[in-house]
Amino acid sequence: QVQLVESGGGLVQAGGSLRLSCAASGSIGSINTMAWYRQAPGKQRELVATITSGGSTNYADSVKGRFTISRDNAKNTGYLQMNSLKPEDAAVYYCNALIRIMFKTGSYWGQGTQVTVSS
Repeated sequence: QVQLVESGGGLVQAGGSLRLSCAASGSIGSINTMAWYRQAPGKQRELVATITSGGSTNYADSVKGRFTISRDNAKNTGYLQMNSLKPEDAAVYYCNALIRIMFKTGSYWGQGTQVTVSS
């Protein structure tokens, strides 16, 4: 059984910062790509950022220059540093990871963490 647990969400004023964490636990062989998604009320879930096992990153245009995705492979943990937050960044943020267990690779999701940005 593999679990992804996000933490670090909360309420912040516009212009502020938050750091989200995503800790993977269980019978993990290896973690390939990790990603952060977000979903605002009434909107579709959207991809925010991805990071490969080698550290290559990609970002949605809306967060480039403000958000930084990183990971600690030794801790099986991913992070999303969010700076200069805007009200439109408010959403539930979900962690996703491609995890290999034995000879199978599956896509796993965390339960989500709420980010609220006040103007």
